[in-house]
Amino acid sequence: MDGVDEETQKLERLADLLTQLSASPYDVALHAQHISLAMSLPGMDSQVLEAREMAANYVAVGDEVWMPLIDDKVAALVMEEGARVTEVLELYERAERDYLSIPLLTKHVEFLINVHEHFNVGDDSPGELKEVFTSQWARDAIDAVVAKGSAHLSQSQQLWRLQRDWELDMLDKTPVEERHVWQPPLVDYVQNLILARLQQPHSEHEDTFQSYSSFTTKYKPAGEYEGLLVAASKLRSRAAKAYERREATELGLTSLDAYAQYISSERRAKNPDVFVLTGVYERALAEAAKRRFSGELGAEEALRSFWIGYLDFSRTRGIEDSEMTTLLRRATRSVPASGEVWARYIRHLEKIKIDLAEDEVVEETESISDAYARALSTNLFTKLGKGGPDRDPEQIIPLVLARACAEKHAIEAGRANEESFPDLVKIVEDGLEMVRGASKVGDPRFRLEKFLSELYLNLAGMPDAAVQLWAATAKHYKSSWASWVAYTDVLIRTDHHDLARSTFQEVSTKNLDYPEALWDAWINFEYAHGSLVSLEEALVRIERARTQVEARRIKEVQKAFEISQAQYAQKQDIVSAPTPATISQTDKVTVANGTGESMDIDEINSGALGKRKADDDEPAEATDGKRQRLEKPPAPLKRDRENCTVFVADLPSGTGEEQLKTLFKDCGEIREVKITQLPQVLVATVEFTARDSVPAALTKDKKRIDGTEVNVHLAWRSTLYVTNFPEKWDDASVRDLFSQYGPLFDVRWPSKKFKTTRRFCYVQYISPQSAERALELHGREVEPERSLNVYISNPEHKKGRTDADANEREVYVAGLSKFTTKDDLQGLFSTYGPVKDIRLAEDKNGQLKGFAFVEFQNEADARAALSANNYELKKRRIAVTLADTRVRAKNRESFADTGFGRRAEARNRSVRIRNLPPDAQEGLLQQVLEKFAVVKRVEVLSEVREAIVELESAAEAGKLTLRTEPIVFKGVNLDISEELPSGAAPPTKTGGAMFVPRTAASRPRAGLGRPRKPGIGSAATVNKSGGNSISNGDQTGKSQDDFRKMLG
Repeated sequence: MDGVDEETQKLERLADLLTQLSASPYDVALHAQHISLAMSLPGMDSQVLEAREMAANYVAVGDEVWMPLIDDKVAALVMEEGARVTEVLELYERAERDYLSIPLLTKHVEFLINVHEHFNVGDDSPGELKEVFTSQWARDAIDAVVAKGSAHLSQSQQLWRLQRDWELDMLDKTPVEERHVWQPPLVDYVQNLILARLQQPHSEHEDTFQSYSSFTTKYKPAGEYEGLLVAASKLRSRAAKAYERREATELGLTSLDAYAQYISSERRAKNPDVFVLTGVYERALAEAAKRRFSGELGAEEALRSFWIGYLDFSRTRGIEDSEMTTLLRRATRSVPASGEVWARYIRHLEKIKIDLAEDEVVEETESISDAYARALSTNLFTKLGKGGPDRDPEQIIPLVLARACAEKHAIEAGRANEESFPDLVKIVEDGLEMVRGASKVGDPRFRLEKFLSELYLNLAGMPDAAVQLWAATAKHYKSSWASWVAYTDVLIRTDHHDLARSTFQEVSTKNLDYPEALWDAWINFEYAHGSLVSLEEALVRIERARTQVEARRIKEVQKAFEISQAQYAQKQDIVSAPTPATISQTDKVTVANGTGESMDIDEINSGALGKRKADDDEPAEATDGKRQRLEKPPAPLKRDRENCTVFVADLPSGTGEEQLKTLFKDCGEIREVKITQLPQVLVATVEFTARDSVPAALTKDKKRIDGTEVNVHLAWRSTLYVTNFPEKWDDASVRDLFSQYGPLFDVRWPSKKFKTTRRFCYVQYISPQSAERALELHGREVEPERSLNVYISNPEHKKGRTDADANEREVYVAGLSKFTTKDDLQGLFSTYGPVKDIRLAEDKNGQLKGFAFVEFQNEADARAALSANNYELKKRRIAVTLADTRVRAKNRESFADTGFGRRAEARNRSVRIRNLPPDAQEGLLQQVLEKFAVVKRVEVLSEVREAIVELESAAEAGKLTLRTEPIVFKGVNLDISEELPSGAAPPTKTGGAMFVPRTAASRPRAGLGRPRKPGIGSAATVNKSGGNSISNGDQTGKSQDDFRKMLG
């Protein structure tokens, strides 16, 4: 019954999609959904075929649509029907005009070869068809198809092999006496074919060169062999080197970002390689289109960007008008919603029209008005009803301006008629209606309004029309200071000074987005056109308005901040500051242990020869001979960065720290100012000592520095907390996904030194709007049964977005069979409570390591699950313990400087990294190092810009220390060396030595296995006359404390 209901729902959805497609037939996403839904329904083969044909008729599609259509056509083909063969060939041509596809081109070549063989081998075929599908026809057709894919550096060879093999086969089948009948002769033709290929960059130059060697051996005189090969080697050297330079880039083309970087790199060259760059553009377009069709976010924008770059590159290199027309038509079919592409097409049509003589007509060229009408007929630039999706004004405006400019140029050049100006005005007015109806934002830059205003003022001499235009604009964008300034500006230009003054007076106290700009315009107007009385009256009114605006801003911000503060206080645990007290045996304090590492105080209290507990109770005033009791220092005031920091964006270039301090000087005491130059914008963070300073700081939003309006907001409002993404994701993966919603400021990763399975990060944008847009990623399934969690990083919810207690909710399960699955563990541990996550440890080959981590929703359930210890699962007894990696054994080995115990073993597989960048993140550094070796733990010592990295084994450590190529982190080459015992001198490089071996103290002695623990008499001789004194060259007295230190 459920299956029937599901099928009914799909059929209803299908009907709904068809209705939407009838209104928006050029919407690629709707076509993709239509095909996918039809394929999911049983017995709907005809509907699937119709869905594919519909998509191919309206928009450009990839081989995922074209190949099934062609296969269906070929399956029904009867070769003797020449018209049917021609239909298939035309279908191939249509498909190849959309996007580059090597599989599609390969099938096309194979089909041509089959057609030629069918009509030229036997005598059964009709004679008239033999005259059509000749060997020369096949050669020309195959050559044209192979040329379409020749610029695909890594895959074009499979096309060329088909052509080569067919040509060699034709050569072998042709009698020797007939080979010279062809023009050019067959042997010369094949030779030139191979030599031309050798001069093209491609991935399999050796294979091509070997083909030429075999060809010359078989078809050329033996005496010419060496000379021909030497000449061919010289010919191919440049192309071979060209591919070698790009090979790493070619192998790394796994994302649209990689294609964009590849294109950027090629275009930066002094003389870009047209052959290579054209191929990269075609491949980028095909890849972006494929990802768009599958629903990938950001693919549509990438596709538009690639097309615009490709069109501009082709135009600047001066290709023929006919080629440019074909390219532009392909682009409008591929991205019909791109106003930028349509604008380029219209400008190209205008150029062709200007270049032609008055009586000359190009039949295939579309008229400008027809092209504009076709663009609007897509319904992708007009919002379809109130409930329809918003349209992007940034795509509407270029389209309308291109069409309007073409009409304006015709009027100015005298090529217009009396109806041209009214038509021009209607074009712009219709465009204004589209822009204002597309979205609530409209066009804050008023580009169409400015264009039409200049037409009224300069071309038509209609100043009143310009005034009416700006009056309507100001009324529509009533809170925009720019619209009111533009309105008053046109009033001043048309000598309506009294109306301008009354407008300034009326609007000066309105709730505008930036009233200061209006006030400045008013003062400038009074200086230029007013009297002393009107100037002073304006200054008084402005001062009154300024007071009202400042009060309103402070009130609004204070109210919002108070609400936020109240919510924060309710959810925050109230903890009083601890008073200094004696540390009990269970308290933990981190102290230096003399090796540069940190250790817990319970390790000292529970050593192998621990002192009697009475020592812990000695008074604080103990004399020098006795240890003082340890006390907790007074708790310092916690630095509340999240609530005390504002983010400042859109700073003008060259803004300094003093300028920011001046801007915020009246808000409160500033703790720190950090200015960061991003690729396209300058931003800063300003941290105050008290959160009470923030409301006043937020009133600086929309203020100006050096004439540029800056944006100020609470830093956490533009920050996202992201978790539950796949373990394989790294910094690049997160940036690639989130950067499509706006410019990123930073991505911060947690340290993994306490918990290696931590999987969350903070993504910070430069604007809260970008962060809010990115919230749509929340709940998206990024891999089977794993949905992304994305939240605004509100400090009030800090407890809910931390994994501080994750170890107490997680159990470690060891002794597992290699056949254990997640379902097995889920079935066992879900009996104790809700299971949040299960992670089975695997090696590099995907084989189970025999242990796993099971994370519960609640700490109590995790403790209850400990009763599963010694449970038999898959015929193996399993061990279950809490997974808190920070819990250390009380009797931990700590022979730090003697070369024995766990610390020495850990040091033997650790390295020290120097020359870190100042802002190095432990989590990010670990990601970089994990590409070269298996990392267990990273600890950054920010004060000295160094880090200690613990690896899985000494062999893994060797992978880092013995690397010949540097590891680059944030643009800095890392200095990697061995981690030495405390007090040991760093290794010195000796002449001629390839590497310096690890210190003897950190490895076993040859033939003796692990070094033995030093006996009391091995490193020192006990003084027979005194039980407490020890002699070993040092005759000074030793105390009990020294004796304990020696034993660890």
